[in-house]
Amino acid sequence: MLVLNTGAPAELTGILQEVPGIKAVLNISLPGQEGGSAVADVLYGRTVPCGKLTTTWAVHYEDYPSASSYGYLDGNLEREEYREGIYVGYRYFNSFGIKPLFPFGYGLSYTSFQIKFEDIKVTETGIKVIVNVENTGKHYPGREVVQVYITPPQTGIAKEYQRLAGFAKTDVLKPGDTQQIIIEIEQKQIASFSEQIDAWIIENGRYGVWTGNSSVSLEPVALLEVKETVLLEHTSSICKKMAAFQELGEAEYAKEQNSQWLALAEEKNVPVFTFKPHKEEKKEFKTPYAGEGQAEELIKFLHGKITEGTSHLGSAGILVPGSAGETAEIPEGAGKERLIVMADGPAGLRLQQSYEADHKTGKIYCEGVLGSLENGFLKEREHHKDADTYYQYCTAFPAGTALAQTWDPGLLEEFGRAVAEEMEEFHIGLWLAPGMNIHRNPLCGRNFEYYSEDPLLSGIMAAAVTNGVQSNGKCGVTIKHFACNNQEDNRMGVDACISQRALREIYLRGFEIAVKKSAPAAIMTSYNRINGVYASNSKDICTTVARGEWGFNGVFISDWNTTVPEDGSIPWKCVAAGNDIIMPGNPGDDENIRKAYTEGKLAEEDIRACAGRVIALINKLGSLY
Repeated sequence: MLVLNTGAPAELTGILQEVPGIKAVLNISLPGQEGGSAVADVLYGRTVPCGKLTTTWAVHYEDYPSASSYGYLDGNLEREEYREGIYVGYRYFNSFGIKPLFPFGYGLSYTSFQIKFEDIKVTETGIKVIVNVENTGKHYPGREVVQVYITPPQTGIAKEYQRLAGFAKTDVLKPGDTQQIIIEIEQKQIASFSEQIDAWIIENGRYGVWTGNSSVSLEPVALLEVKETVLLEHTSSICKKMAAFQELGEAEYAKEQNSQWLALAEEKNVPVFTFKPHKEEKKEFKTPYAGEGQAEELIKFLHGKITEGTSHLGSAGILVPGSAGETAEIPEGAGKERLIVMADGPAGLRLQQSYEADHKTGKIYCEGVLGSLENGFLKEREHHKDADTYYQYCTAFPAGTALAQTWDPGLLEEFGRAVAEEMEEFHIGLWLAPGMNIHRNPLCGRNFEYYSEDPLLSGIMAAAVTNGVQSNGKCGVTIKHFACNNQEDNRMGVDACISQRALREIYLRGFEIAVKKSAPAAIMTSYNRINGVYASNSKDICTTVARGEWGFNGVFISDWNTTVPEDGSIPWKCVAAGNDIIMPGNPGDDENIRKAYTEGKLAEEDIRACAGRVIALINKLGSLY
């Protein structure tokens, strides 16, 4: 057995062909500090594997649509053209007839299951697919993931061949046991985005409904008949393309497959259900304005707490050593201030394992950003005379991809509650996670902390984690990086050149699902530009989309030091865009915002809106120190 502990797909074709004796592959995906025990349990049969891949593993790297132009490979690190459009991951492989090594949603078990379709219930908000799942094996109990895919008609707007529409995981079933599973599919998951009219629409035609346990092991079970095109949601035009580039055209293979499965459905007498979509109501957004005090006094809330002696890299948190940063304080009297301490992820909390404090005065000797990252690997720590050493150990949880490969929102909610326990223990108000960018290409250095190539799966998993962390009302998450943080090369300057349709259907959709299902406390904007505009300076995504269209009422936080590069994000434009806090906070941020306000570039209304949201979050999550 080949055991892989990697954060992203590896090209295995040569190994599997050339190395004799490999009977199976066990992919464990950076499972954290209890990974060894988990692997032993699987190998010795004490537990039955029940995970599924959340990303397509290609036969060769060149099979991915962005393979030749990704990052540095085309010699251009200033622009990244998302030429594949909506055809990302299995959407590309299935639409263009490219066979993968291991498909999206695939995973083996020590037992076998039969998924039997029962019925479809059409509701006001979508459909419910009802199936029965039986453990048909003889020896092992296990769990199965039921996946439902929609095949849209290949008329009107060009569409992918199939897309994941819903999923659910069974309980542990003993051999011979059966469980009924109901999978709810929201109507927007069936829709496509039209750039011509700036709207989400469901076009008329017949939509295939498929059930199975991977993207290539599916049976057609029903047809949804949409008699006339319905406009679900009208939107604003955002992130206008600044330069032309050629996207992939229509997938002829998908059209051929469409004709074939329609014939197959007719041959099998697949039942037809009439589905009448309806226009969706927008959620109203109300911002908490800071009505008291002079605007100049509120500016301190628009960046992280600036400490004396900070370098151009700012500073890490002071109150909790190794934390990422802190908000400004709200005076509470008796020498106490209320503020929010933030800690980074991605596999649980990232704090300094040990720190020194003067045993007479109690003064904590803190590290800057470089000293706090990776437990001091980037900078040697100074040891102080007459200081005591204290320790703060945090759990190393599985990385994001490993978590998502469970396809188990209930488990991820439980994981979120466990993270919240440690947040309370260490007085952390805001966790800078979960990361939920799309696995666009396997060479992205941050893929291990992201969930999937599929936005529905990413959004549902992030929502589950968020609900778990925030269930105690004392802790908050920061879903990130909003948006298109899909490469690490020139991460702070690369321009993601992308169509509005691909942006909305693939790269924003997971965030939308997470916001609507779990109301995260915060969202972190990404370093990169989107069609020429830095994400933290983009009013289109922060205010127009997240607040105006999705009803997000939390706080936007910049990624760390996004305003430090000479040609990076502009501090006052962050405020104007609705990016409420610039982190970790540098003197230049404060100076730039004040100057813009004095010169009339920055409106007082924007200052009060951002400060109001920050103050509201501090009052909710902040601790007294």
